[in-house]
Amino acid sequence: MYVNARAIIERRTAATDGVEILLQVRDKPGQRRQLELPGGQVELFEPLLDALRREVKEETGLDVVDAEGTGTRLVASGEQATVECLRPFAVYQTVQGPVDSIGVYFRCRADGDLRPQEGESGGASWFRVERVRSMIDRDPEQFSWVDRAGLLQYLSSSATKEATAR
Repeated sequence: MYVNARAIIERRTAATDGVEILLQVRDKPGQRRQLELPGGQVELFEPLLDALRREVKEETGLDVVDAEGTGTRLVASGEQATVECLRPFAVYQTVQGPVDSIGVYFRCRADGDLRPQEGESGGASWFRVERVRSMIDRDPEQFSWVDRAGLLQYLSSSATKEATAR
């Protein structure tokens, strides 16, 4: 089973007068090119927020400066284990598909400059939330299967609707 940390990176800009999120192109050999959120596999015993920061940095060059759930993080240590508990934006589980996976979505803010990436994920760019909504309504298959439900959850959240209405 794979465990993933996924980033819904938001920014508000005066230029577009709205909220934008960062999407990148997933380009794996033998698969359709699709849009996806930055993120990836959590390494063995790696804290979720550390994995999130590492994956975002590797894939986009950006530094996560704030992530929903950070303020709720608790760590319990004992003789047998240390366990982290936090409240992220959303969680997904693959119930049918090519791989068995669970993932955690965090709403984030990030700083820095986007840098071009090579490999399976790259071409990151900012999309207005309203555009993402119309794109997913028109052709959901243009989004990676792993992020489609997370994006729909994000688009239906009251906080997203309030932010885009401002």
